[in-house]
Amino acid sequence: MLPASPPPAGSGFRVLFKNHPFLMLWSGQILSQIGDKVFFVFLIGILSDYSSPDALKNSMRSALMVAVTLPAILFGSAAGIFVDRFDKKQVLTVTNAMRGLLTLAIPMLPKELAILLAIGFLESVLTQFFAPAEQAAIPLLVPKEGLLSANALFTTTMLGSLIVGFAVGEPLLSLSSKLGGDYGQEITVGGLYLLASAIFYFIPVKETAHTEPVLAVNPWTDFKAGLQYLKQNRLVSNAMLQLTILYSVFAALTVLAINLAEDIGLHSNQFGFLLAAAGIGMVFGAALLGHWGDRFHNKPLPLTGFLLIGFVLCVFTLIKDLWLGLALSALLGVGASLIGVPMQTLIQQQTPEAMRGKVFGFQNNVVNIALSLPLAIAGPLTDAVGLRVVMLGMSVTVSIVGVWAWLNTRRVLEDVI
Repeated sequence: MLPASPPPAGSGFRVLFKNHPFLMLWSGQILSQIGDKVFFVFLIGILSDYSSPDALKNSMRSALMVAVTLPAILFGSAAGIFVDRFDKKQVLTVTNAMRGLLTLAIPMLPKELAILLAIGFLESVLTQFFAPAEQAAIPLLVPKEGLLSANALFTTTMLGSLIVGFAVGEPLLSLSSKLGGDYGQEITVGGLYLLASAIFYFIPVKETAHTEPVLAVNPWTDFKAGLQYLKQNRLVSNAMLQLTILYSVFAALTVLAINLAEDIGLHSNQFGFLLAAAGIGMVFGAALLGHWGDRFHNKPLPLTGFLLIGFVLCVFTLIKDLWLGLALSALLGVGASLIGVPMQTLIQQQTPEAMRGKVFGFQNNVVNIALSLPLAIAGPLTDAVGLRVVMLGMSVTVSIVGVWAWLNTRRVLEDVI
């Protein structure tokens, strides 16, 4: 349910593809996000070349994953505050250029685990600044009535890059080594970032000038201002809560997918098929909304999405057939797109330009923290009470949250009207 005027009949991907500045932003997003995925595969691949204390031999991958994910928790909100005070195009350009240069610098640095962890950490820190700037730039390039299609396209390519990036990462890096020699991999990954930076540099972004000196800004004051805005604008905070619940469900499913895969006849190490099917469903749902979003105006899309996810989680406890399991995963992905795309669009529509960095930075921070909890408790909880009980509990919880969020949104809209 979106509290916006109905989009014109001509809205959708066709109109969006005629918006050249947005197409440049979209192209840069594709290169940057594929670069992120290939960079992570690259880091894992070169771990064996780095020395470490004997006590860390079996924990190198875990240490690297912590180094890459920790900045999202530490700097998510602070990065959003920073983005509000700087030109979005400059942030997009500089963060990608710096990520590219950091990657190219790897062969020239000592082969010590601490160095590699520092590189992963710094790359992730830069990503925390890139993410809210990217989200905040979309409303600067797309009119309000086209935001649903724009977010659907960004969601589609974000998920597509997740699938494609990890799938082509190893073959692409192997080919780079053969063609580029010792530095082929670094040149390929760094080149993706630098090419994205060049594209962002030429985007004609029209942004309100920042009159307040950066040095005069108090980050803590800005952070409290962002929290106050979310407290006052219940539509935005409600949408953010729904996105957080959605990401939490998917985080838990990444753990539970191993047991689910075994239940439908797959090997435990083939759980990626279930996640890939869900990703395909999300791509399909996002594309559907992007092309025909005007036909679903004022429909309770998030409620439908939550109930659909609740239904799939419940049915998953009853089935043993492989193809039915994959179909249900795809259906779950469609339900997720019905929540993610409209809610992200609502946040962009309702948030003033001066607050977007704070709001998107805070959203990035909250989502990453929320992702950590399900990852920590899903496994032990399944061991304690069993997979079916956990899945049924998630099904009931997701359905209740969906109904509550829908009713709450209706109350807020009635108060506004």
